[in-house]
Amino acid sequence: MLRAEGWDVVWVWEELSPSALDLEILDHARKNERSVLTQDLDFSALLALNGWDRPSLVTLRLSETQPEAVGRKILEARHELESRLAEGYAITIEDRAIRFRKLPIR
Repeated sequence: MLRAEGWDVVWVWEELSPSALDLEILDHARKNERSVLTQDLDFSALLALNGWDRPSLVTLRLSETQPEAVGRKILEARHELESRLAEGYAITIEDRAIRFRKLPIR
């Protein structure tokens, strides 16, 4: 759905091993100027521990996890997301709110 809307997105396993560790994924995204979209809370902790200001991170905390519902929620927030993704933010998308935190996390 995101690709159909013109977003440059890839699945992790398109560029890394399916068994890549979270830190490898973050490092790959940072070096390749990509953002990470995940439901895994470990990524925020890893960003904080490493003191990185990139990659931007979007963590999904939604009650509905079907891909179409998630895609719709992301697209609804696209204008809020697009500018911040380029600036280095940890973003949490919840059912009724979006929270933004400038990186690095201290």
